[in-house]
Amino acid sequence: MRCPYCGNTEDKVVDSRESKDADSIRRRRECLSCQKRFTSYERIDEIPYMVVKKDGRREKFDRGKIMNGLLRASEKRPISSPQLESIVDAVEKFVQDSQDRERPTSELGKIIMRELKKLDKVAYVRFASVYLEFEDVSEFMNELKYLVRTRKTNTRKSKKKTGRSA
Repeated sequence: MRCPYCGNTEDKVVDSRESKDADSIRRRRECLSCQKRFTSYERIDEIPYMVVKKDGRREKFDRGKIMNGLLRASEKRPISSPQLESIVDAVEKFVQDSQDRERPTSELGKIIMRELKKLDKVAYVRFASVYLEFEDVSEFMNELKYLVRTRKTNTRKSKKKTGRSA
């Protein structure tokens, strides 16, 4: 560390402590040349995780935005906060695992929709209606019909496994 008084690069650390918000370390140093004391701060150099929007814009990844979308989609639905948190955690892990520190929002949306579909079909359709940008009621109805068909198929399969008839 260069002394702000004489420019010497030799110093000793007299005292170290964490900042109040624990995001940096404050160090009191003493210059070995002029014996004057000065303070330095050490911080982690964070490179933010980024998401690439549909229009090509890049934006910093924000857990809060994902949680807000999930809260809107699951309003008045029997989905707990820990369940929503686990979806946000899965999306965040997906972004953090990226080699180049950025992912397209289309990939994030697919993860969210897959997880919501498992939890609650109504929340899934609400989220999908915004995410998939349904242009009209017919697109919305097609998605609902698909959900009904897959639900009937899954119900038949589970009844066959248990030996019950429909």
